[in-house]
Amino acid sequence: MCGIVGYIGTQAASGILLEGLRKLEYRGYDSAGIATVLEGEIHCVRAKGKLHNLEEKLAGEENPARIGIAHTRWATHGKPEEYNAHPHTDTANRIAVIQNGIIENYRDLREALKARGVAFRSDTDTEVIPHLIAEALAELRNQESSPTPYSPLPTPFLEAVRLVVNRLEGAFAIAVISADYPDELIVARQQAPVVIGFGQGEFYCASDTPAIVPYTRAVLTLDNGELARMTPLGVEVYSFEGQRLKKTPRTLNWNPVMVEKQGFKHFMLKEIYEQPGVVRSCLEAYIDTHWTAADHTHSPIRLNLPADLYADLQHIQIVACGTSWHAGLVGKYLLEQLAGIPTSVQYASEFRYAPSPLTPHTLTIGVTQSGETADTLAALAMEKQRRSGHSAEFQARLLGITNRPESSLGDLVPHIIDTHAGIEIGVAATKTFVAQLMAFYCLAIDLAHHRQVIAPTQLEQLLEGLQQLPAQIEVVLESQERYIEQLAHDFAETQDFIFLGRGINFPIALEGALKLKEISYIHAEGYPAGEMKHGPIALLDAKVPVVAIAMPGTVFEKVLSNAQEAKARDARLIGVTPMDEHEAAETFDTLIPVPHVDEILSPIVTVIPLQLLAYHIAARRGLDVDQPRNLAKSVTVE
Repeated sequence: MCGIVGYIGTQAASGILLEGLRKLEYRGYDSAGIATVLEGEIHCVRAKGKLHNLEEKLAGEENPARIGIAHTRWATHGKPEEYNAHPHTDTANRIAVIQNGIIENYRDLREALKARGVAFRSDTDTEVIPHLIAEALAELRNQESSPTPYSPLPTPFLEAVRLVVNRLEGAFAIAVISADYPDELIVARQQAPVVIGFGQGEFYCASDTPAIVPYTRAVLTLDNGELARMTPLGVEVYSFEGQRLKKTPRTLNWNPVMVEKQGFKHFMLKEIYEQPGVVRSCLEAYIDTHWTAADHTHSPIRLNLPADLYADLQHIQIVACGTSWHAGLVGKYLLEQLAGIPTSVQYASEFRYAPSPLTPHTLTIGVTQSGETADTLAALAMEKQRRSGHSAEFQARLLGITNRPESSLGDLVPHIIDTHAGIEIGVAATKTFVAQLMAFYCLAIDLAHHRQVIAPTQLEQLLEGLQQLPAQIEVVLESQERYIEQLAHDFAETQDFIFLGRGINFPIALEGALKLKEISYIHAEGYPAGEMKHGPIALLDAKVPVVAIAMPGTVFEKVLSNAQEAKARDARLIGVTPMDEHEAAETFDTLIPVPHVDEILSPIVTVIPLQLLAYHIAARRGLDVDQPRNLAKSVTVE
């Protein structure tokens, strides 16, 4: 989950690399480092902690080097100390390497290197790589002087990297520079994302596109088992077997402004406020706004999914992690209640090692905002593999829901629903969660129409309700944010929170608890409201606030009754409920009013105040909202 960036070209590399790290710090901020090649030497500077510590070390340093690599770390192997920070170098300090990922066989490689006299200076898995490359280079140079010299790829440096990556096991993306090859930057990918950017006589590489968007929108994504040689003259791509490959760059439709705060104190708050626009984008992309019940012969949803994906569908299984798993739980409710299809939701990390028994005519949906979540990708790949060779009714049907269709998920599955959320920088997902919910609404409605299990008039009402959601989100933001900011003052010393919901809003209780945990470090749990009396009620007293989501519908009275049980135990009761519900007003100690919406649409509205509550409690505590401790945005390692 680390951030890597590299540059080779005509400008001083260090400034470009540092700016790239700023855009990638959401991927890890335990330590940071930079290495450049200048006057035949590797210059490497590293610092523990966040990027500003590295910047302080580099302040005032003149470094005109035009090639370099940089890294911001989320620790996997080794504590977050300076000696474990990347880049890592070989013993002679002639090769520097940065990595995003995990080398699973590093212990065996490390022991073998130690036996050959190599002394290690870190606890990381990455450090084996520069030592292995140094050894491979030495062997290639020896062969060059032999009677039968070996003919490698264009340079020994590239060939040495190729030989080494074939010895590595795991998921990784690396960038390598060498003092002996000052005009080459080598990049390799195996199961971890890396993108190359094309400029005028200069080239960039990074683990994610925000690092290079300010400089170019012409990019090339490396596939698994590929490495690239970047020089001031261009980029060459090869397979791990050494074959030259032909690849064509694509153009990003991103704007550099998209990765700026635009006046907001934090990216998270900016992204919360972007949610009305995100919902509008989804509606414009996928819903025929002119559809009426009279048009019932065709679907109002434009997902462009093939008919055979829906044919004879008997079961849906959703695999996801974290916030995406919560979106999947809402999706389960919609797919079962609207489309009438039995649906299960699995943690991808569990599913990949204990999958459900094979069922016929099953659609498997992977949900990941980045399209790079390692467990979700592995679960989908496993499902694809284990269904191959079976009869037609057991063949894999795979669908992805993501904010990044150009990602690894897009390469793995044949069909994608693009959530159109735009880049999200804040580690705690907000707008991408709402966008995933919109994808499930569209899918459930499309399936319900295809199966003819929803009346045209009911469908028309549902579509009208969806169209009103952006304005209703804006009402919550405009009317409640300042109030929630003041409310957050009451919880400066709170150590525990309980969130309650039922039906379609139970996953929103889970999501509200997760948001609070992620950024405020307050212990918070979400429960189905009806389950409180089966154990969790023992936790309640005057020091434990309870947030209950109570929206009119099938379980409204039940939630109010469950909330009363909490109130009777002296817990402060906070209600997310419509503004003019008198019974709710009598039940709750504190109200966070939201607009009246149909119960089935209510998650899009009820999650907004929970996001704001988590944000303002964390901000009030003076915590780093966008970069909470121990977390990273894209979990690209197992």
